[in-house]
Amino acid sequence: MLFMLIVKASPTSETGKLPSIELMEAMTKYNEELDEAGVRIMAKGLHPSSSGIRLSFTTPGEQPEVTEGPFGNPKELVSGFFLIDVESWEAAIDWAMRMPDPIGNGEGEVELRQVIEGTEEMESLE
Repeated sequence: MLFMLIVKASPTSETGKLPSIELMEAMTKYNEELDEAGVRIMAKGLHPSSSGIRLSFTTPGEQPEVTEGPFGNPKELVSGFFLIDVESWEAAIDWAMRMPDPIGNGEGEVELRQVIEGTEEMESLE
């Protein structure tokens, strides 16, 4: 089962500054543990929203509206993600609970979501 751990942005992550050495070491250790367990598919951080664009598909069949960053409330943005492949929802929760504060300073927030795998699963959600 695929799961995404979505690291929410914060005012600190939106500055674009690198995290502390201690946090980078803790995240490296976490990534190594994921790798050793054979569950990590991918993990990446994102540049701040100031270097991004947002496409809004407001009118069907027409070109989307393009908005340049930075975007509003950092808590509504994503600063990174982990994609893991585990046997169960419980295992995904266990890995999420092991993650260090991904932003530091008590600002970290992670959302855990299961990935839809294929059309059969999509149809079962209807």
